[in-house]
Amino acid sequence: MKSCYLSGAASAVVLLAMAGSAAAADKYVVGVSNTLIGNGWREEMICSIKAEAEASGLVSKVIVANRNGGPSEQIADIRNLISAGANAIIINPSDREALNPVIKQAAERGIVVVAVDQAVTAPEAYVLTNDQVDYAKIGAKWLFDKIGGKGSVIEMRGIDGVPADADRHQGFTEVAKMYPDIKVTTVFSGWALNKTAQVTKDLLASGKEIDGVWTSGIDSTVIDAYKTAGKKYAPVVGADNNGFIGQLINMKGDGVSGAAVSNPPAVGGAGLGLALDVLQKKEHPHVVKITPTIWDNDKEMDKLKAAYNPKLDPFYSVAINVPPYTHYTLDQIIACKGP
Repeated sequence: MKSCYLSGAASAVVLLAMAGSAAAADKYVVGVSNTLIGNGWREEMICSIKAEAEASGLVSKVIVANRNGGPSEQIADIRNLISAGANAIIINPSDREALNPVIKQAAERGIVVVAVDQAVTAPEAYVLTNDQVDYAKIGAKWLFDKIGGKGSVIEMRGIDGVPADADRHQGFTEVAKMYPDIKVTTVFSGWALNKTAQVTKDLLASGKEIDGVWTSGIDSTVIDAYKTAGKKYAPVVGADNNGFIGQLINMKGDGVSGAAVSNPPAVGGAGLGLALDVLQKKEHPHVVKITPTIWDNDKEMDKLKAAYNPKLDPFYSVAINVPPYTHYTLDQIIACKGP
């Protein structure tokens, strides 16, 4: 049985028809709520959930509510997933607090809710995220030290107002305060390829001095924009995306210098793994944070080469698993097929 997708304002009636009954006692219906499409990281996150559902043998159906939107759209989607009979709902939250009432509604019905990638404050929810504050801190420190502690740096944020962006901005700002000779210009990428390309193009065309670029995960697009413009590359910090890691390896001789900070989309599959444990009455802390690591192409080329995988989409993270929560294979996440 194939995973189900819902987009737009899909009705609860349609969801109910798709979900059916919640299978046998040891089988669960899983809902997924995502509000950013056209983003490779989010696509891999959803694939990791499907792969973990398949590998677990405990899931009868995965229902994905997948569209671009904000808190109001996500609240509607979560309500639909509740009506569909989901036993667990994995959400990548669009707001830290706005979803709390609907999360409480789900919990009151015995549904396990896990927020992945970004945190919510609802006490009923489990939270499994990459440490987004630390993600920004270690990348910013590497960049500021790389350029000698002075100069002009671009802070390329994601989407204003969402939890991960706020946490990363906090971490970046905390480190920037320790480098008074660093001048920061802040722009927003929307975590979108086209917008990132245009923002970078505009910055390069402006003649503005740029000594380094810190990105919130849209990284290879920045390198591509430099190449297209024929500009000398500034050091770039990005995430552990396969395409960016390939650039750090293959374009070092062209002057590309940079560092990749880990931010595995497999938190999606890990969130499902946690939810399945809770459904089976296993104890878990309500908050789990994954500590990021950083690899640069100055000193850790061997790690970058070991991580690069030509089988993966360029916009997929090379970190396909989050032990001990995920159990699928590389082939399963690439296939992106769930029950």
